[in-house]
Amino acid sequence: MRCFLHAFLLSAVFTFCSLLYVFSKLVSTFEDGEVKEWGVSWQGNRHRSSHDTGHLLRKGPGPSGLRYRKDEPDRERSGSEVKKLNDETSHLAVVACGPRLEETLIMVKSAVLFSKKPLHIYIFAEDDLHDSFKTALDSWPATVRTKFKFKIHAITYPEENASEWKKLFKPCASQRLFLPLILKEVDSLLYVDTDILFLRPVEDIWALLSQFTPDQLAAMAPEHEEPRIGWYNRFARHPYYGITGINSGVMLMNMTRLREKFFKNDMTTAVLKWEEILMPLLQKYKLNITWGDQDLLNIIFHHNPESLYVFPCQWNYRPDHCMYGSNCHQAEEEGVFILHGNRGVYHNDKQPAFRAVYEAIQKYNFGEDLETALLDSLEASLQTTTDTYCGRSSHLFTKRLKQSAISVQ
Repeated sequence: MRCFLHAFLLSAVFTFCSLLYVFSKLVSTFEDGEVKEWGVSWQGNRHRSSHDTGHLLRKGPGPSGLRYRKDEPDRERSGSEVKKLNDETSHLAVVACGPRLEETLIMVKSAVLFSKKPLHIYIFAEDDLHDSFKTALDSWPATVRTKFKFKIHAITYPEENASEWKKLFKPCASQRLFLPLILKEVDSLLYVDTDILFLRPVEDIWALLSQFTPDQLAAMAPEHEEPRIGWYNRFARHPYYGITGINSGVMLMNMTRLREKFFKNDMTTAVLKWEEILMPLLQKYKLNITWGDQDLLNIIFHHNPESLYVFPCQWNYRPDHCMYGSNCHQAEEEGVFILHGNRGVYHNDKQPAFRAVYEAIQKYNFGEDLETALLDSLEASLQTTTDTYCGRSSHLFTKRLKQSAISVQ
């Protein structure tokens, strides 16, 4: 009996040692898991449950989901904190493809005109537009060029899915989804569509970063203020944020946090990093989305609402806010801060009030008096648009613009 017991114990010890060896090999494999760099497909899945709210960190990208407990909650990690706003430079990005050169230049012009603090502008454009952008911006007066720096980037997508991403919704529109992965050295960024006009300094919306809670990593405005005319709540065939969805034409991002975040989703119980979630999301919903990358953002923030800061409609004022009657109450009180001329309204006659603002900034020459050369002519043009709903609200376009013009004179 005693010999039998001794043999049993030896066998148990041997089994235990074997298990330890196998486990150590597994750990080594998981910690060596590969995540390929930008420009190549990413590999490696996280299998941390989306319902796991513990304050845990993964050491490696392997499928085991091995985690290491920190002394502090994730939301207090120094790497996720908003950098102190002692750097007064605002970082602005835009994506231009096709016939968007002039429209993009007018957007940049509006940003430079009213900003009092320096700007760093990242222009992502098709190769045949690079020289035109550089020539146009370099031709601006030296006194103007001292207010901003710019860098022109090529349109860049993950290699294996480039064609699919590029044709999503409008040409190159989905590039904005990859800005956090391309501009890795940039902590925070304001992305805008080409059809944006700034009516107050860029640094004013940039200051909203300081209002983010520790969990928030992006800010956008609602798609609609009035649910009765909302698109997402009436027609969407996919999840969307809040009651009426969000519009991504003006998107303020803390990209450090965005790169570090593990996102909950409806594809797997695992939480996924930004570079891991985009392609699976597109594959799942590509037959159900209408507005391309904006729909993907709505899906992501539907499942991660704590990560989004929602700013008022006056920061992204579109024809929808006035074409059926005025419904942006914050703009009625304080004026329009950023004008968004979607639906091509800067270039057609559907919303002449929007077109009047665009053309006034387009025709303004640097160095002229802003009040007489810009504001007076704009107000005269807007007087001719009062037979339209948006024209009747056009005093909201100049309410804040007047203050911006006076402040930079």
